[in-house]
Amino acid sequence: MFDIETIRTDFPILDREIYGQKLIYLDNAATTQKPARVIAKIKEVYEMYNSNIHRSVSKLAATCTGEYENARKIVCEFINAKNTSEIVFTSGTTAAINLLAFAFGEKFVNSGDEIVVCESEHHSNIVPWQLMCERKNAVLKVLPFDDRGDLKTELLDELLTERTRLICVAQATNVLGTVNPLDLIVKKAHEKGVYVLVDGAQGIQHLKTDVTTSDFDFYVFSGHKIYAPTGIGILYGKENLLEQLPPWQGGGDMVKSVSFAKTRYSDLPLKFEAGTSNYVGAIALGEALSYLIYIGMENIHSYEKNLTDYALEKIPSVPGITIYGTSENKVGIASFLIEGIHHADMGEILDKMGIAVRTGRMCADPTVQHFDLTGLVRASWTFYNTKQEIDKLCEGIEKATKILKQD
Repeated sequence: MFDIETIRTDFPILDREIYGQKLIYLDNAATTQKPARVIAKIKEVYEMYNSNIHRSVSKLAATCTGEYENARKIVCEFINAKNTSEIVFTSGTTAAINLLAFAFGEKFVNSGDEIVVCESEHHSNIVPWQLMCERKNAVLKVLPFDDRGDLKTELLDELLTERTRLICVAQATNVLGTVNPLDLIVKKAHEKGVYVLVDGAQGIQHLKTDVTTSDFDFYVFSGHKIYAPTGIGILYGKENLLEQLPPWQGGGDMVKSVSFAKTRYSDLPLKFEAGTSNYVGAIALGEALSYLIYIGMENIHSYEKNLTDYALEKIPSVPGITIYGTSENKVGIASFLIEGIHHADMGEILDKMGIAVRTGRMCADPTVQHFDLTGLVRASWTFYNTKQEIDKLCEGIEKATKILKQD
């Protein structure tokens, strides 16, 4: 059974006090906290079998390599990829998209071809494609969203043309929390022979993700947003597509043989894993996913839905608040402003109350600019948060408003 009090004891940092107040951590869209078993797994690797993978024949190396490849298997099963050759370890979502922007661009994009990105994307799913378009003399097109935060998918029929090679879309957006209609987008794209990249950084921890059933061509996510360490992430790609892409980086482990006349590359997925990878992070990611499987993803989804329904009813009731992103289909994110109060001031006062939130542009300038704003306050929650913490957030916003409007 899902026992929130027991689950909270799995996350040591939640026992901290900030400025004498019990920590209320509501910045989960930026990074999630780590369960004790993930922290222990990192310690175990360094204390018991730390050794470079895929190289030595020692007992340590064999153990570490086995743990690394087992983590790849756990990721494969977690997202229901067809086989482990489709799972590439990267340093995070940003690295995965940059890898793809280079390799996909080299193979599939020519002068005058088009890439479609969404207006509500994180910078990591915009800038790499801008760079690729500049390099290949391609055209970047934008699918806008409406004031609720929903993509204007009715424009896709006109936006996708015979020159479109790829559409890039978030599973869930990092500022507005909108869950995008991926089934519709994939269907429309594939009808016109367009590939689809899904940025799962804000989605995989909250939503059921099945890359095979959903027919995603590419899918990326970061470990640190799903209870694993920083510096590790995943690029999933359909095997037949990854086979066609050239390597992004050269070095050790991504080659079968090297001579000055000819280099032969490793088979998938090692072709894209040059150098010494973050094998400790990969093993810890496998442990984090195992922990979620132990808790039960259906239990997590059910609890989070209940918490999100409560929060999205409670937070908008705070006097003077404006919520940005009011789509009917959202993950646990509420971005807001209080009229006449700067977002950074609100964030600082909340911090003094022990409430951690995010302020600013959230690495999504086009989204913030859509509303003609300079920044927002963002609260984001996950399955170790509680309704009581949402209540404390609302009380904190009201107290901060009184303090900041005194003069």
